[in-house]
Amino acid sequence: MIARLQQAVVALLAAALVAWLTWAWPRSPALAVAGATALLLGHAAVLALEFLMLRQVNRADAVPQARAVQLVRAWWQEVWMALRVFCWRQPFRAGAVPDQLLPGTFAPGRCGVVLVHGFMCNRGFWTPWLQRLRRSGHPFVAVNLEPAFGAIDGYAATLEQAVAQVTAAAGRPPVLVCHSMGGLVVRAWLRGGVDRRVAHVITIGSPHAGTWLGRFSRAANGRQMVPGNDWLAALGKAEAPQRREMFTCWYSNCDNIVFPSSTATLPGADNRFIPGVSHVAMAFHPDVMHASLAKIDAL
Repeated sequence: MIARLQQAVVALLAAALVAWLTWAWPRSPALAVAGATALLLGHAAVLALEFLMLRQVNRADAVPQARAVQLVRAWWQEVWMALRVFCWRQPFRAGAVPDQLLPGTFAPGRCGVVLVHGFMCNRGFWTPWLQRLRRSGHPFVAVNLEPAFGAIDGYAATLEQAVAQVTAAAGRPPVLVCHSMGGLVVRAWLRGGVDRRVAHVITIGSPHAGTWLGRFSRAANGRQMVPGNDWLAALGKAEAPQRREMFTCWYSNCDNIVFPSSTATLPGADNRFIPGVSHVAMAFHPDVMHASLAKIDAL
């Protein structure tokens, strides 16, 4: 669903770009270029608004405040990362790196990995991770969470199937790597008392205590990410301290989707702060990928 939706958006954008250039170029090449740039980078204004809200909301947070230069750099980083993820990888390359489960496609003894994307995403989000995992010989599955706007608890069956497949291939429990809402999907699934079926959980920019932006959503899963809601409270109460010790949680003071920044942490988890990195870019930051893949290799 997400791939088709984003394909339609890209097609509409391309049609608008062609129509604009056809009309404007004979009149003024400079005007044509300026308008084309505005079309291609229109999302930059939306992202700028997110960073302005982040700066304001984070003033009351305990996480170190981002400097203005960090916020500007993170905004520009997210502008280009959004184009790569939402206009290329997810709509057109979601199946470029297939799941690696068949004997002979991975190295025996390697720990398996299940990758769980976030809101408005699909498995194409993880393409750079899948390429690295394939080269290093790990069995893996990257899930597609459908329906895109359903309740978070409804994704449990998809995650259950993926964990079972990777466990069968590797012969032992996998590591779960999650971005954004994916961390909540895993926590909701763990309420079924399946802790022993997981070797470790890595979350990247996950709204463990919700996100301020959740109040603007009307989707079922979006409403479950409003800070202080009953669903999040029940999720927290269902977790023993030992479960949270299974988690490594990456968070940043420039996360333009999950803020206040401390909402991406879990008490009792290995919370790792990475300053100056935006929400989508955090999943592909060299330090995050290196440390996470090293953890997977060591298990």
